[in-house]
Amino acid sequence: MAIAWMNPKAIKFVTIHCAATPRGRNVTAETISKWDQDKFGQTSYHYVIELDGTVKQTLRHDQRGAHTGGANTGNIGICYVGGVENDKAMTPADTRTDGQKKAMAELVKKLRAEFPAVVVRGHRDWPGVKKACPSFDVATWLKSVV
Repeated sequence: MAIAWMNPKAIKFVTIHCAATPRGRNVTAETISKWDQDKFGQTSYHYVIELDGTVKQTLRHDQRGAHTGGANTGNIGICYVGGVENDKAMTPADTRTDGQKKAMAELVKKLRAEFPAVVVRGHRDWPGVKKACPSFDVATWLKSVV
């Protein structure tokens, strides 16, 4: 499946996700992209934030991701490694490291500067989504980083 294109001037949303990987498990952006290519036929996210806070851009802004079913056009996806506890139930939890929190704040500020009218939300904040992703309240977090 080829990646679809979108007009970067029409970016209206940034959606934050977690990879639903256990706390502390070191997974790379390349691995997450490979999982998504195997499952969806393409890379899902525009950015992946690794455990150490490294931000890797995995799609350009003119490429449509596959991260928010039915709402990918005009939507930049950010995924952080983690999002669940390292237990049998894989309990949703905000597992972001200090490096990931700092990197996410800087990335969101940069995207808001580039796209001033953009709405930032968590995956779970989209209508009809029945999951905990990104395992923290994005609206509350945004108040602390703006």
